[in-house]
Amino acid sequence: MQLSPTIAVHMSLALTAVAIGPVALWARLGASIRPQVHRAFGYAWVTCMLGASLTGLFIRDFNLPNLWGYTPIHLLIPLTLFSLYQAFKFLAQGNIHGHRQRMQWLYVSACIVAGAFTLLPGRFLGHLLWSELLGWV
Repeated sequence: MQLSPTIAVHMSLALTAVAIGPVALWARLGASIRPQVHRAFGYAWVTCMLGASLTGLFIRDFNLPNLWGYTPIHLLIPLTLFSLYQAFKFLAQGNIHGHRQRMQWLYVSACIVAGAFTLLPGRFLGHLLWSELLGWV
């Protein structure tokens, strides 16, 4: 898989989401609540997640098991979009607990778990890490 502009934008948005997600989650933890920090980093994180999800629709991989170029990891796209919708619906209803749980779950599943799958040797980041940087595969 080559680094196309679509993959570069997708990867930049996803890596940014991985980096700023903990700040948004941290800003609402503990005794001192930081609503301005939470809101700013939260909206930035949501923007990155929306961008990464939408650009992911245009990334196809015919080398891995796929259906019309879409691999099983692409199933996270509608799941991410629906979870973002649910999180903001919870927020609009005043269900802060539901909002918090949905956002924490989304960070773990879409950023951490999906990020781990991108490190497989057949994926772009996996090839870059294992072959180019470490020379193991």
